[in-house]
Amino acid sequence: MLKRFFMNTLSSFVGAWIALVLFGVVATIVCIGLVAKLGINSSSKESVSKGSVMVVELFGQIDERESPVDLNYISLLQGDIKRPQNLSSLVTAIGEAKENKNISAIYLKCNGVLASPATLNALRNALLDFKKSGKKIISYGGNMGTGDYYVASSADLVCMNPAGMLLLQGLGGTNLYLKGLFDKLGITFQVVKVGTFKSAVEPFTMTEMSEPARAQLDTLYGSMWRVIRENIASSRKSLSSERIDSIVAKDFIFTQSADFDKKNGFVDMLVYERSMDSIVAKTIGKDKDDLKYVSVSSMLSQTDWGKAYSSKNQVAVLYASGEIVDGGGSGTINYERLVPQIVKLAEDDNVKGLVLRVNSPGGAVYGSTQIGEALDYFKSTGKPFAVSMGAYAASGGYWISCGADRIFADPLTITGSIGIFGLIPNAKGLTEKLGVNPQTVNTDPEADFPNLYYPMSETQLAAMQKYVERGYDTFVARVAKGRKMDEKKVRVIGEGRVWPAEKALEIGLIDALGSTADAYRWVAAKAKLGESYDVAEYPTLEDDIWNMIPELGNMTAMETMKKALEGDYEYLAAKFAMTVFKQKPVMARMPYIDVEFGRIAF
Repeated sequence: MLKRFFMNTLSSFVGAWIALVLFGVVATIVCIGLVAKLGINSSSKESVSKGSVMVVELFGQIDERESPVDLNYISLLQGDIKRPQNLSSLVTAIGEAKENKNISAIYLKCNGVLASPATLNALRNALLDFKKSGKKIISYGGNMGTGDYYVASSADLVCMNPAGMLLLQGLGGTNLYLKGLFDKLGITFQVVKVGTFKSAVEPFTMTEMSEPARAQLDTLYGSMWRVIRENIASSRKSLSSERIDSIVAKDFIFTQSADFDKKNGFVDMLVYERSMDSIVAKTIGKDKDDLKYVSVSSMLSQTDWGKAYSSKNQVAVLYASGEIVDGGGSGTINYERLVPQIVKLAEDDNVKGLVLRVNSPGGAVYGSTQIGEALDYFKSTGKPFAVSMGAYAASGGYWISCGADRIFADPLTITGSIGIFGLIPNAKGLTEKLGVNPQTVNTDPEADFPNLYYPMSETQLAAMQKYVERGYDTFVARVAKGRKMDEKKVRVIGEGRVWPAEKALEIGLIDALGSTADAYRWVAAKAKLGESYDVAEYPTLEDDIWNMIPELGNMTAMETMKKALEGDYEYLAAKFAMTVFKQKPVMARMPYIDVEFGRIAF
């Protein structure tokens, strides 16, 4: 017994010692990685010689805005410390390249981008604005997906690899209805909602899509695809919108050869990438040997745009991106962090106006309410307040937007979804299958309501329905007040329906189709700042090495999860199921529509 005690004590000591050493090693790697990969002095201006070409590489995910480095121990040990691309930086760099006399052209390299149509439309519009300077854009791609090509089509010269493919397709997606799966597990879902089109609950309660859900998606996809093909046709003069639709629908363009793509006017030249330096050099009137490329980060070093935190004539651009949650970390909208930031901006005399950049499908009702109230407080100061909508600003995302003085949306934004639902799982059937018999003792019948192990009674369901309806009435009243509409009209265009931006403009949910730049220019004009104003982006970004400590402490849990997902289990399905059980019972969220070029899923 004594020997076992000493062995256990020794093993605990050794384990603790190894953990401390591991922490020291990882902390050192963090510091070295940050210095080497990110640089200590990011404000130093890099030299850009005359006649340079800025290279914009389209690959992977494009975030809304630059985010702190994800300091997890796996990426540290692999030496993979990098920031993902983001729309704000790309648009800023393109704008600087337009004004910079040393930049002669942009070389756009398409290597497989995954981003929402609205994100890529904003990027494409920035490139079209660049062309107004008289400078050229040359694009190149191997296998170009719809997203790659949509941006590439803005170029003066579109080149493609002779062995490449143009994967240009319309918009569509497949929704997985899970009721049959949950029936086998013995899990049912009790639903309370307001809104005929509030279809986020359908995959859990139905085996197929309802007609209202199908109708709204038909309208949404049809409207977005029309904008996309019309924009491509406007840049590719040899193609009409109708011709594009015909080829995509009938000729299955992704199965055709590169020669077919060139013959039909989608691309201008078929060349291997090794020839592109000569083509770029010729386009700007230089010899290949004199060609100089600069990166997006080099161009960003030429400007301090978005960092005017000490300016006394400041237009603040505040980002609200992700699902609205009560708590939560990066990639979500945490009201506990966002609300104090809004209040601080409201009380800062240097801040003359606000643009809220919203890219959110909604989420928790409570968090949406807190953010909405803080924005109302900002408005009460008399400072102008505008909203710029990104990929989507729907449900809770529209809740926080609708009170703005003016709402701008990208032509490919998804918005609306004015509605609320409650989704309460009941695992009684599962516990019976497993031979588990829950026993409950309460001081009163409703002490543990709702209870995961028992179905709700009719009285409880009625109480939940009233709760949701009261929340919907609050939502409708907020929209009516913010948009200066009659509540009856809001209820007609509400019902949980998502709307494409052009239709949203027609029915009064937004005020204008435009970019974030259009929004902050409007705010500056409304604040009577003329041209004497600066833009500052919030929240400010800080990389904190201590963010990685929870990762170390959670190592055992991560390994357990990894082991549990081995075999026949699909990671995304498991992640989706975990999300369902962790979410709040009552939500203001649009249906799970993730529309991305290259990946369209629900």
